[in-house]
Amino acid sequence: MGFGSAGYKLFDPIARALIKASASDELKEETLTPLIANLREEDWDTELDSLQLFLDDPAIVKAFANNDITWD
Repeated sequence: MGFGSAGYKLFDPIARALIKASASDELKEETLTPLIANLREEDWDTELDSLQLFLDDPAIVKAFANNDITWD
């Protein structure tokens, strides 16, 4: 069974908070890369839904790419 709520309950709010706080690209990438890895270990199965929400933020896209998740 997948971990579908990880996006809207965990990842998305954290990513939005970083954006709202005007976090640097470096901080967003350093924070979100391990978060994505940890969520995937818990069988996160809606990561592409979250990625799609943040395609306009290069640092967040890079954090996903660091975990071999890309939007093609």
